[in-house]
Amino acid sequence: MLAVFIQGFALGAAMILPLGPQNVFVMNQGIRRQYHLMIASLCALSDIVLICGGVFGGSALLSRSPLLLAIVTWGGVAFLLWYGWGAFRTAFTRQLALATAEELKQSRWRLVVTMLAVTWLNPHVYLDTFVVLGSLGGQLTPDVRSWFAMGAVSASIVWFFGLALLASWLAPWLKTQLAQRIINTLVGLVMWGIAGQLAWQGANL
Repeated sequence: MLAVFIQGFALGAAMILPLGPQNVFVMNQGIRRQYHLMIASLCALSDIVLICGGVFGGSALLSRSPLLLAIVTWGGVAFLLWYGWGAFRTAFTRQLALATAEELKQSRWRLVVTMLAVTWLNPHVYLDTFVVLGSLGGQLTPDVRSWFAMGAVSASIVWFFGLALLASWLAPWLKTQLAQRIINTLVGLVMWGIAGQLAWQGANL
């Protein structure tokens, strides 16, 4: 059982560690210290649903529905382009302090909606949880499959809360105007880079 749990944890960590929209959003909220633990909780909860859905049979749904994958892909492209544009606009504004203050005024529900979009409109999430984790977990016998899922879920929980808390701890050094310009520029580049990758994949579906 322990070996299967460790296998799920290691694979889950490998899936979640690369820099993507979800990680960038959690990091940003940690730096702003704005509902960052709530955002980490919701990201972890989303991953629990996705991982369990993939391991316990949901992978077949994605493989049988190219239309669903295409809808999610192009919706993700549009959202990432919009999010990246907002990051670039903040990075290059002359009144960065005012722009940052406006961002901090975002309501809790707006942040929740943005988090849900970052998570559920990213086709990579479905490929990681449904295709990779789902296909490997689905090959295990029912008595150990739950341990594999718990391992992957544990990696997600540790990562999101660790990232949010670390970003919050580093906030005094990352809240300077220069750091904010650099961070927002990198966020915009990451978002547009992933959007371009998704658009290329969507065009070849």
